[in-house]
Amino acid sequence: MADSYDVVIIGGGAAGLSGAVALARFRRSILVVDAGDPRNAPAGHVHNFLTRDDTSPAEIYARGRAEVTRYGGEVEQGRVTALDRDDDGFRVSMGDRVVGARRVLLATGLRDELPDIPGLAERWGIDVLHCPYCHGWEVRDQRIGVLATGPMAMHQVALFRQLSARVTLLRHRGPDLTDEQQEELAALGITVVDGEVEEVESTSGGLSGVCLADGRRVGLDALVVAPRFTARAELVVPLGLEPVDLRAGDYVVGTRIEADPTGATAVPGLWVAGNVTDLQAQVVTSAAAGLMAGAAINVDLIGEDTRRAVENHRFEAVHGQAAWEERYQSRRHIWSGNPNPTLVTEATPLPPGTALDVGCGEGADAIWLAARGWTVTGIDLSPTALARAAEHGRERGFDITWRHVDLTREALDPTTYDLVTAHFLHLPRKARRAVFADVVAAVASGGTLLIVGHDPSDIGTTMPRHNLAEMGWTAAEIVESLDEDWTIEVAEARPRPAIDPEGREITIHDAVVRARRR
Repeated sequence: MADSYDVVIIGGGAAGLSGAVALARFRRSILVVDAGDPRNAPAGHVHNFLTRDDTSPAEIYARGRAEVTRYGGEVEQGRVTALDRDDDGFRVSMGDRVVGARRVLLATGLRDELPDIPGLAERWGIDVLHCPYCHGWEVRDQRIGVLATGPMAMHQVALFRQLSARVTLLRHRGPDLTDEQQEELAALGITVVDGEVEEVESTSGGLSGVCLADGRRVGLDALVVAPRFTARAELVVPLGLEPVDLRAGDYVVGTRIEADPTGATAVPGLWVAGNVTDLQAQVVTSAAAGLMAGAAINVDLIGEDTRRAVENHRFEAVHGQAAWEERYQSRRHIWSGNPNPTLVTEATPLPPGTALDVGCGEGADAIWLAARGWTVTGIDLSPTALARAAEHGRERGFDITWRHVDLTREALDPTTYDLVTAHFLHLPRKARRAVFADVVAAVASGGTLLIVGHDPSDIGTTMPRHNLAEMGWTAAEIVESLDEDWTIEVAEARPRPAIDPEGREITIHDAVVRARRR
């Protein structure tokens, strides 16, 4: 199993598997997490699914899982226990295992909350039914009872009356019938039985009828009920996505997660499909909704992939290896050859040990450290800069390790160096946070971190700074990223004199952070 996916699909029913197939066919990395308890598990067959009529739900889902894996998707049996947001999308927890997801498709369906009548739940999906389109044909011409629990009873009576002339309305706890409704029932030849149903009775051959509270028995071959349809939405409530009530007049039929026609919800990156949002969806319509959601998610990811490609293209043009190579090769020397003054000030009191110079350039800082007894490693993105640094080090007689490292793609060895220093390493905000986190992690226990950069307050000066609003940072920003393992020794915007391009003397500021790992 991978640690991160383009899409994690929660729910392995018709909606989830259909969305998974659509995404897998577009070469998206997907994981379907299937709890294995589909709503229609008790039903023997699925109907109104063109070319799949009379197929069991279990067979349809098995075929669906095979299709997903055939196209390169993954299906895992398990239950998602938590769903959280992070910077790159979502964290999906399955017990102790956590995976990342750029997008999530929630296809968890709904729960049928049945009337609390002994014997009813045991026959659910067999001969205790609710949907005439799903199961009506199978009970045609039989004795059908409709249990009135709300205003939907009259609707169910009318539907099942089309399939059988032997339909009985069990008044149970339903609302009072209007004169018009009584007339309609009489015209349709519907028997009306007053009194509460106390028990659903069955034999080895199936449902046999119901027993009323007064002891009367009504013989039936099938019983129609209207459950309360409750969306399985507990995972998304912490994200601020509360289910809403679906009403028939004043009567609450159930709850659903609101979404647009593609399944997109108010939570960016989260889609829904199937019964979790559409209480009336059958297997075929849930599959269609899953396909629509999968296609919409893929389009959304294409948009994000394109934006990232453009950002990377722009990044490489300014910050990539080719850009730095062009800078270094354009001149014989880019820098003065002197160590950064802040390094001299802050590192002079430190006892020598192992040191890492991040973005070492032509090697002046690394050579100064080596001259003071440090065992130094200098890393940089530019091979030309490293070659010059190595030449300068040899000329001075120092044995310094020089390494070509792209910190946007490679990680440093953690807790390795007694001093890690980075001067004027300026990157766009997202890349900077990742790189600086890696730089911080490289400091050994008891070691020192020294980071120096251009303070954003210099925007107001006449000294040119490339995109300082985006790439500048304050000492406070660095300090806030450090945890309780650090002692902050210096954190300031340190002024220093400079000459601007017009030859004027001005004051600019360096953001300086020196911290010690405890």
